[in-house]
Amino acid sequence: MAFFKKLKDRLFKSSSKIEEGLDAIIEDGGVEEEIEAVEPDDAAVAEAQAAEEAQAALAAEEAARVEAARVAEVEREQEAARLAEEERAREAALKAEELAKAEREAEAARQEEARKEAEIEQREAEARAMAEQAEKERQAAEEAARIAAEKAQAEADAKAIEEAKAKADAAEVARLEAERLEREQAAQAAEAERLAQEAERAEAARVAEAARLEEVARQAEAKQLAEDARRAEEAQQASEAREAELARQAQAQAEEEAKRAEELQRAEAARKAEEERLEAERAAQEKAAKPGLLGRLLGRGEKKTVVRRELDDDMLERLEELLISADMGVDTALRVTSNMAEGRFGKRLSTQEIKELLAGEITRIMEPVARPMPLYPTKPQVVLVVGVNGSGKTTTIGKLASQFQAAGKKVVIAAGDTFRAAAVEQLQVWGDRAGVPVLTAPEGSDPASLAFEAMEQAARDGADLLMIDTAGRLQNRSDLMEELQKIVRVIRKKDPDAPHNTLLVLDATTGQNALSQVKTFQELADVSGLVMTKLDGTAKGGVLVALADKFGLPIHAIGVGEQIDDLAPFDPEEFAAALTGLEL
Repeated sequence: MAFFKKLKDRLFKSSSKIEEGLDAIIEDGGVEEEIEAVEPDDAAVAEAQAAEEAQAALAAEEAARVEAARVAEVEREQEAARLAEEERAREAALKAEELAKAEREAEAARQEEARKEAEIEQREAEARAMAEQAEKERQAAEEAARIAAEKAQAEADAKAIEEAKAKADAAEVARLEAERLEREQAAQAAEAERLAQEAERAEAARVAEAARLEEVARQAEAKQLAEDARRAEEAQQASEAREAELARQAQAQAEEEAKRAEELQRAEAARKAEEERLEAERAAQEKAAKPGLLGRLLGRGEKKTVVRRELDDDMLERLEELLISADMGVDTALRVTSNMAEGRFGKRLSTQEIKELLAGEITRIMEPVARPMPLYPTKPQVVLVVGVNGSGKTTTIGKLASQFQAAGKKVVIAAGDTFRAAAVEQLQVWGDRAGVPVLTAPEGSDPASLAFEAMEQAARDGADLLMIDTAGRLQNRSDLMEELQKIVRVIRKKDPDAPHNTLLVLDATTGQNALSQVKTFQELADVSGLVMTKLDGTAKGGVLVALADKFGLPIHAIGVGEQIDDLAPFDPEEFAAALTGLEL
């Protein structure tokens, strides 16, 4: 009953709305009926007096207990705020470290680009030096050919003069010898010229080939350097984009956390104010209308009134609208009101009777799905936790792990949300609170690989349960849902029967959108059970009835707060009473 009180207190926005709606429906067109008081005897008076004194003592004791609970709640809220502040500080330090790392990588890329530019300049200088050396070699070859030709001519001239002097007496012989020598000299000169031309052509060809090869090498080097520069620039741009994305994610998460904290504070303040108002109104009403058990028994001729209204078509239509506004959905609201009217149409009913009928119909719908998460002898039993962004998967895993650990089970958690900033750190905080080890992987790692390794580690450690967290994903994003299917495929390579449980965590504040989430996740991930969170916020609560009516999936637990004990097994009778404002 302690959790029922907490559930009823924190569902006041929804239950008070339904209560007020029921009151308005009954009072609008209702008729007051008087009930005669009964005069008591002396024994009843004495008994009533003793009962009233005992009731006063119990009321004082209850007030003291409520005050102690309030003080404890304030202390828990302060501790939660301190832990949240420490977590934000750690996240800020991580963001600063990531920014510094990105700046170092950008500086290294700039230095690498400068080094490659220096290498390009050095290679161009070497190419120019090789071209100058080739030109010098060609000029040297031309000079050697010219000197050889002049030497040959000089030797021929000297020989001709010597032979002419020696054989002056043989003019004819000299003439013939001179003609021969002239022919030989002409042939030698022609041969020298031919050799010089061939040497010049060969040198020119060698220089051209060297220049061509150098140009090809230079072009290839320039192309490679350009490619390296392009890759360095792309890496720098990717680093800058990643840094900007990290900063954007950090800012968005900080804004979301601030908004959520502010919303929780407003909701808590509104809840306390509403509790105080309702308590004051209840006390005033009790004081005015109920002067105590003894006073009621001693009252002479006093009469009580109760408002009743006929259950007709207009009343049923207004009941349907009230249930639809509480997120129960059209089909479920029609089914509930039809069952309420069966056998009672045309009868006069009070608000209390309507509450009892409504709570009974809700309990009837939800009793078949109120089942705890089944435990199997398989070790480890793999529990895959899925849901959209911000639905409360991480906190739910921490609370479930704490409960299983307290029940004597050995639990291991795998932080499979490797994409969201600080998700791993948040899960580690909950693991520390529950006293459960958390297996992690570097940010950006493949979550399917982590799930596979976690199964192996849990098997080695002899764990009873392995709870795998997953990244939040919208049900209308096919690419993200394919990643979830990949995790399931990889898990089944290790164990064909895994995951043994697939829990879908739903945010109660999403209202009717929860129906589409269940439909999509059930088709892609074979959901085996539901957990509904954030029933302490602005949720109207009726969507849980619509889910039970439409899908029939087991509802294992509901959450009404951020504390580790604010998650309890789903009790349909208590939930129906809290939703309708019925006192148990």
